[in-house]
Amino acid sequence: MSPGYPKCDSARVGSPGRGRVRYAYLGPGFTTRSGAATAIGFVLIDIEPTREKEIYQRLLKLDGIVELYPLFGEYDLIAKVEEESFDAIGTVVSKIRQLEGVKATKTLTRMSL
Repeated sequence: MSPGYPKCDSARVGSPGRGRVRYAYLGPGFTTRSGAATAIGFVLIDIEPTREKEIYQRLLKLDGIVELYPLFGEYDLIAKVEEESFDAIGTVVSKIRQLEGVKATKTLTRMSL
């Protein structure tokens, strides 16, 4: 993790040995968590200069985001989102886009080969 960024809550991000949830494969973009189907998406987030830490802190508190990492390059953060459906992922993405300081997002979903 980049200097200056706090570590994510270990139980929330699923660190091994600290509340990590095991997943079973159900098909493209879905796993199970506690017996319920879970849709998974990754959100690339572009942030206004100098607001990265502020947005990072706010996103850590957003339900549905299970992992969050700072990046170098075109995007500033990547968030892993897990919800019960892809529509629910869209709701989380809408909340991300509403944050002042977020310039753009790109959402990617998982598939199988």
